[in-house]
Amino acid sequence: MATTSRRRRSLLPNPEIEPTISVPRAGELLELGRAASYEAAKRGDIPTIRIGRKLAVPTAKLLALLGLS
Repeated sequence: MATTSRRRRSLLPNPEIEPTISVPRAGELLELGRAASYEAAKRGDIPTIRIGRKLAVPTAKLLALLGLS
């Protein structure tokens, strides 16, 4: 289990460098598949914003959700 936590931490984006990430990437950090990630975003479990036609996850809000900010 420690390896998974370490791996997840190494994948965490820096909000100053990457202010948003894709829904699938956010799901990967939450250990969800692509479809489950979009379902969670649709339910509001993953915070999202719309940039034109693109659905993006604000990095700072995701880190707060994970208790890492």
